[in-house]
Amino acid sequence: MEHMVLNLTSMRTSSDGVWQGDNPLIHAFPLLIVQTTLILFISRFLTFLLKPLRQPKVIAEILGGILLGPSALGRIKDFSDIIFPSWSTPILESVASIGLLFYLFLVGLELDLTSIRRSGKSAITIALAGVSLPFLIAVGITFLMRKAIQGENNVGYPQFLMFIGVALSITAFPVLARILAELKLLTTHVGELAMAAAAFNDVAAWILLALAVALAGGNHKSPLVSIWVLISGVTFVAFMLILVRPMMTWVAKRCSSQTEDEAFICLTLAGVMLSGFMTDLIGVHAIFGAFVFGLTIPKGGEFAAKLTKRIEDFVSGLLLPLYFASSGLKTDVAKIHGIKAWGLLALIISVSCTGKILGTFLVAIICMIPVRESLALGVLMNTKGLVELIVLNIGKEKKILNDEMFAILVLMALFTTFMTTPTAMAIYKPHVVASQSQNNLERQNSPNKNSRKEKELRILACIHGPESVPSLINLIESTRPSSENSPYKVYAMHLVELTDRSSSIMMVHRVRKNGFPFINRFYRGVAQQDQIASAFEVYGQVSQVTIRHTTAISAFSTMHEDILHIAEAKRVSIIILPFNKQGNKKGEETMEDLGHNWKVVNEMVLKCANCSVALFVDRGFDAGAEKGATPLSTNIPRRVCILFLGGPDDRKALEYGGGIANPSVEVTVVKCLEHSADRMSPVTDLEKELNKATLTEFRRQNGSIKYMEVVVGNIKETVAGIGQSRDYDLVIVGKGHHPSTIVAELAHNQPEHTELGPIGGTIASSSHGILCSVLVIQTPQISK
Repeated sequence: MEHMVLNLTSMRTSSDGVWQGDNPLIHAFPLLIVQTTLILFISRFLTFLLKPLRQPKVIAEILGGILLGPSALGRIKDFSDIIFPSWSTPILESVASIGLLFYLFLVGLELDLTSIRRSGKSAITIALAGVSLPFLIAVGITFLMRKAIQGENNVGYPQFLMFIGVALSITAFPVLARILAELKLLTTHVGELAMAAAAFNDVAAWILLALAVALAGGNHKSPLVSIWVLISGVTFVAFMLILVRPMMTWVAKRCSSQTEDEAFICLTLAGVMLSGFMTDLIGVHAIFGAFVFGLTIPKGGEFAAKLTKRIEDFVSGLLLPLYFASSGLKTDVAKIHGIKAWGLLALIISVSCTGKILGTFLVAIICMIPVRESLALGVLMNTKGLVELIVLNIGKEKKILNDEMFAILVLMALFTTFMTTPTAMAIYKPHVVASQSQNNLERQNSPNKNSRKEKELRILACIHGPESVPSLINLIESTRPSSENSPYKVYAMHLVELTDRSSSIMMVHRVRKNGFPFINRFYRGVAQQDQIASAFEVYGQVSQVTIRHTTAISAFSTMHEDILHIAEAKRVSIIILPFNKQGNKKGEETMEDLGHNWKVVNEMVLKCANCSVALFVDRGFDAGAEKGATPLSTNIPRRVCILFLGGPDDRKALEYGGGIANPSVEVTVVKCLEHSADRMSPVTDLEKELNKATLTEFRRQNGSIKYMEVVVGNIKETVAGIGQSRDYDLVIVGKGHHPSTIVAELAHNQPEHTELGPIGGTIASSSHGILCSVLVIQTPQISK
């Protein structure tokens, strides 16, 4: 008893501090802080190093754990004794398991079983083949493993087979989704099938894992124990889906209709913990309870979004890396000794890859999928990740896998996931395939159809969210030609950042292909998409404009590629981008900054686009429409000013504004003239002729549009005066480096927003009290 008391009192939570001669690293909480900080630093550093190789974050986190563990730094005795002593392992793993519990709840929350049902026979058949063949191969290789690895022959064959079979046959759904997004394959035909098949594979993996854990429970006891565990587990799942699910549906409705939802959130979080305790009590791992509880939450609603927002950053950013790292800490590569063991590792990797890729490939070929797509599908379905590590860790806990077998299987999971991205990129290049498809489509079109499409004005309009839809629709309506001889088509593209958050994958789940790269069909329960889709559908019906709404889900670093690819594929004339600062409503000078990343996306599009690009600075261009009303329901006329100083961008702005013949829009062209004709003008004779010809043609075709000339002394004051006058709702101007002395004075001052150019930057500046919206147009850079 005295020895027990001594152990309890010797392990304290916190220290008395160094000034009292106490070492914080021999106490639980300070040591946990040091361990967590070190793990996060190492994993983030490795993530940064592996980013150019487009490797998922899980690779860096496992490698970080291996680096800190007995395979590398842990071999230094002082390091392992001080930073990762054996007594601290249960504490670190307990904290990591809390993170795992809530992460598996998020996985259940994002897994939509109805999407699996509607995924089609092809996806389900491919998933079954991808699970069945590796599992059958595992039957044979399990015999070899039990003989080759010392100590494994003491484990029952059925238990060992189940864990090896699951480890070889599963696909990591969250990791696969991010790989597909990185490769721009997410909503191609290959990505569609891979996502649907991986979702079905995920469900199959959890069922097999539950069976494996149940069998492991009867390893040293009566076989009846496994049967009782299975029966109890099935009863628990039935109880959750039949009784708890309707309750959570009621909770979700109550939470969505009330602002005070703290009690419901806390109740749900407590439900996650209680569900985990119940499955642990049964004899199945606690994570199953959290996963099943996540399945009971209604998908895609406001309640699910709130839960995800509350949990995901803390769990995915802080706690989950601890779980991956703890797996690495338990991986001792030195335990793999002898040529036989290393040969077995190579054999397992080969068998795992062959079974998964070959099984998927053959069935995909039978389903009439092209050879290249079938092979890419097989490689993508070979992705391992979180579920793989959970299987291996549970197997180690249950004494099914010893240290050597555990290390071999962790390295196998690392290698197969690492090879997925480069192999898939080598096999299947979606942009090339899309371009070939587009060229084939163009060849099939008749000459008459082609000539009609050339006359059609096509616009790609990008948006950040539902709040910017009314202004964008008003902009499109105010600047569209009303002539029936001028066909008008708008591609509205919703830009969504792909992050490591579960909410990104929930968005990915519901985005479906209807074109390239990310054309979506909208499903119920996705509030933002429904708002955007319905708004554009209503506008298309009212105005008889052809509308195609799309969603691009990608990282900020590659988002401009999505915009440019669809602009090229659809042969648009102009891309409209939202400025990274947006006004809330008409009459307010303050503007909300949407972030530097959006500014970088705009700059990359401006730099690389082969068509004209317009930046839209919105200062309440939807003013006049009541909340919840269709933007076009207001009869307030729009007043548009086209500012003309000369140059290619201004000529493009005049050409764009010249198409407006809408009776509800009042257009005024303001030509700025130099104050003194004696000054040496940098404008060439060719430029003068082009400017004159453009203006002459414009005035000939648009006789009803107001035209005025203004003599400019101080261009800054003149431009600011136009913006401050409240005479216009929208000012259209070219970005240009205007070849004129009247803007020379602006060149000496560094503009607040360089991407808007000297004139556009002045009008859009928040320091001049300007309240009108601005559209800044740039011609293709390659033409300059």
